[in-house]
Amino acid sequence: MPNYRRNFVPGGCYFFTVNVLERQRSLLIDHIDILRDSVRRVKRLHSFHIDAWVVLPDHMHCIWTLPPDDADFPLRWRLIKLLFSKQMPKTERLSVVRQRRGERGIWQRRLWEHTIANERDYTHHIDYIHANPLKHGYVKRVIDWPYSTFHRYVASGQYPADWAGVADYPDLSAGEPS
Repeated sequence: MPNYRRNFVPGGCYFFTVNVLERQRSLLIDHIDILRDSVRRVKRLHSFHIDAWVVLPDHMHCIWTLPPDDADFPLRWRLIKLLFSKQMPKTERLSVVRQRRGERGIWQRRLWEHTIANERDYTHHIDYIHANPLKHGYVKRVIDWPYSTFHRYVASGQYPADWAGVADYPDLSAGEPS
């Protein structure tokens, strides 16, 4: 078994990418209210600050800052995934391994975590998060994607509404990306 190394920094600021298992599904945006509720419930139990977040159909990116005396982001992700999964009907295909372990087939087991190193790194990752729907072709303008903290940043004056310009490819938000 691989030895995944995590950087546990009390009060740390982290960038995450979390994927659903079946990447061609639109599970996260189809059930955005369940996801939001799961995050809110975990935040009440184990606080963290959401610096930025974008939810796409099959994955999400976010930046969290943890409390000064706490570095346990795996617990928070485990609970978010668990609460989300418990509210979903059991319709997914399960591998033999997942069946044997009593697991659901909703989430990929691992997540990508990166400890934010400095202000430049922080800004770069926030820009990456907010530009992601544009990058994947879901919208022509970043502001048109509803599942993003971009709107909060525009409201606070940190980004102009037309940040990142207009893409010159078709808007795929009504259908599956090609």
